[in-house]
Amino acid sequence: MFKLVLSMQKQKKYIFSLIGYLLVFSIIYFMLDYLSGGYLPMIQDYGIYLVVINVLLNIAMSFISALMFNFSTAQVSLTKRGEATGYLSFLSVLLGFFTYGCTSCMITFLGVIGISFGIYVLPLHNLPYKILGLVILSLALVVQSVLINRAKCKI
Repeated sequence: MFKLVLSMQKQKKYIFSLIGYLLVFSIIYFMLDYLSGGYLPMIQDYGIYLVVINVLLNIAMSFISALMFNFSTAQVSLTKRGEATGYLSFLSVLLGFFTYGCTSCMITFLGVIGISFGIYVLPLHNLPYKILGLVILSLALVVQSVLINRAKCKI
């Protein structure tokens, strides 16, 4: 079944939706970088390599998220039911808001639930948390691929 879902990704409909999702998620991830201080402080504190790593991680996370949404859409069109793993990419975006998003908002939010000033000391301009988001997305993509492969087609 996974090979069928993968072959469907070559259709014009799925290519356009992949590009659309990629743009939406890229805007979100780059906006989060901007809200957490932007790229100039990264360059001043650690050099250009940190900016390059952040941009590459943004693109990779956006692509994986878009691919997961496309896989879910293709599976739904084949089986008339989807898997919940398509929502894990949305969870990754939420993780971004809670870890390297708007610092002043998150300090207040985390203070309400009992974690005081958790965002204040994030190292490398939040790079470890972005890597954690990439790992979660990658694992979710693997799980989704396995679940798609086990799904049964209605045909």
